[in-house]
Amino acid sequence: MKFNEAQKELFKKNCKACLNKPLIKELKKIKKCSRFTLKFGNDSLDINIQDSKDKSLMYENALDELNSKLDVYQKKYPLYPVLYFYGFGNGILYKALLQNPNLKHCVVFEDELELIFLMFHIIDFSSEFESKKLLIFAPKLTKMNDYHAIFTSDPFCKMYKAYFLELHSHYYEKKSEKIIELNKTLVAAQKQTAIEMGNDPLDALQGLAQQVYNLPAQLTHPTSKKLLQKRGKQVGKCALIVSTGPSLSKQLPLLKKYQDKVTIFCADSAYPILAQNDIKPDYVCMLERTDFTAEFFNHDFKEIDKNIIFVLLNLVHPNAVAYCEQYNRNYLLMPKKLHFCEYLHFTQFKHITGMSVAHMAQELAFGLEYTNIIFIGQDLAYADDGSSHPKDYQHSANFESSMYEDDMLTNIPAWGGTKEVRTHHIWLAFKDIIERNIIVYKLRNKKITFYNATEGGARIEGCTEIPFKEVCEKFFQKQEPKHFEKLEPLSLTKQNELLLKAYAKIKKSIVICEEMIKRLKEILEACIEEAKNIDTNKNYEENKLIFNTLSEHIDEAKEIVEDKKHFVSATEILFPLLNQFEINIAPLFVYNPQNEAEKQQKMILWLDKHISWIRLVGSHLEAQVKALNENSKPLVSLLKQRGQIFEAKMKMIDEKAQKGKSCLMFY
Repeated sequence: MKFNEAQKELFKKNCKACLNKPLIKELKKIKKCSRFTLKFGNDSLDINIQDSKDKSLMYENALDELNSKLDVYQKKYPLYPVLYFYGFGNGILYKALLQNPNLKHCVVFEDELELIFLMFHIIDFSSEFESKKLLIFAPKLTKMNDYHAIFTSDPFCKMYKAYFLELHSHYYEKKSEKIIELNKTLVAAQKQTAIEMGNDPLDALQGLAQQVYNLPAQLTHPTSKKLLQKRGKQVGKCALIVSTGPSLSKQLPLLKKYQDKVTIFCADSAYPILAQNDIKPDYVCMLERTDFTAEFFNHDFKEIDKNIIFVLLNLVHPNAVAYCEQYNRNYLLMPKKLHFCEYLHFTQFKHITGMSVAHMAQELAFGLEYTNIIFIGQDLAYADDGSSHPKDYQHSANFESSMYEDDMLTNIPAWGGTKEVRTHHIWLAFKDIIERNIIVYKLRNKKITFYNATEGGARIEGCTEIPFKEVCEKFFQKQEPKHFEKLEPLSLTKQNELLLKAYAKIKKSIVICEEMIKRLKEILEACIEEAKNIDTNKNYEENKLIFNTLSEHIDEAKEIVEDKKHFVSATEILFPLLNQFEINIAPLFVYNPQNEAEKQQKMILWLDKHISWIRLVGSHLEAQVKALNENSKPLVSLLKQRGQIFEAKMKMIDEKAQKGKSCLMFY
């Protein structure tokens, strides 16, 4: 088909407005449209498309199918903020659907680039693209990172349980295998995003409790900001990140030979393996909050431990800190970028992010400005013999070999690209984060290069794959012996200032939570009493006044929770709860009742779930108060040890806090 000048200008207009630049780059490479031809009817909306490959038509009757689809969506899905489709077709369906003010986005997947190319010349989608209402993806050009970018923002992340992938027309049924694979990918991406955003309030509570318990250790040891200042600017030097995939065992002899020529960052689980093989890492990283993980530090390696810096996340299990004290190790606690840490606002500490200890080591190496970052033992997959870890792993080489069900397992490209390896959804999430980090770090520092010298496991995009022997010969032989600046803690004066600030912040959080609990309890009692007046034998209109009163109570509760002055100190424990609540209630939110009985039933369910929500919020706030009181005891004990003046200041903070007033320490 030949295009006139107006059509060519329309193509340019659509391309300019479309946000998917990789797609536009490929579309611009197409010189002519040979596979698809248009068939126009008398109506401007009657546009059919014929596939010359098999002579099939996109629609049996374009107008009838359009009206039928619109009728279905107007009846069943008018409240959906997001809809997903496989197939672009003539695109008219999406322009029509997006007239619904409730529908914020149509996400469309289309494998046939020539079809998109054709329709970009025929119909103006520029306003839908510019407003981000219409998002179009070609699956073959789309990576997991792109899907992740979609599902981390509202309203996409909240609609996980209301998600479905719809076919544009019967024409696309012949692509069923591709559609099934795409659907699996989209579901996996949404699950991964939910995990990363936090979906376990109990896990959050444990982290909150432990970071408060660990405050004395954090504030009396060297700071993460001082670490980056004194040991940074490692441009041109190599950082080796050692993880505990099955392939690690074969790399140990070479690592032992070259250990003095490279900075070694190792995972907590790799630390005993390296020490038992007479290999001294420079940094040992720990991120997990369980006592199980802390046991990796329950060893006395004597000389090996000298001069190692143990970098612990501030929310690790207290046993990890106790073992560092017991064996006289040099350590520091690095805050994770979480809400309570931001609430405490210690500017002397640099935050860190990441789901796994490998992400932590990766971010730390980047922060210290190493420009050659090398991975070994980063398999992120099972070995050929089914093992999940090296043979010397503390909890056995088969620790995770049978931990996951088949539906959580998948095959992905292997290191070297010649075969596939078996992995599970958690490792897949870890791999995705490493790959996203690589993209971000390379944008921030053009000199940085990542190497995957694992020689096994999964392929990691963004890494140059190279055997470990070649890495050693290429980089380590020429390196000078390592030398690092000694790290000192903050001055005693600054420590005391921060210890008191921490105490004041904790007291403030307790007071805020207790006030929220009191107000929510009053609202809950009012809701329970009002709900007794609902008469299920009456219709929606007859119960409407009661519904309105209950809705007002619920809105008041939401205002209390969402008030920034209140929410800031309780965000860490409430966010996973609120996030999961919004995900779980989404199917009810988008449900469109077809009659008065269904309308009333939806309202009753809606109110019931929100009343339960108020109860849950209150119980979580009570748990936070208890956790803060219990786990601040080491902080209180240390302040008392530092003299009567600090006891007097704590007493003053307590008195002011109970009156709801501030003082110099009550931030």
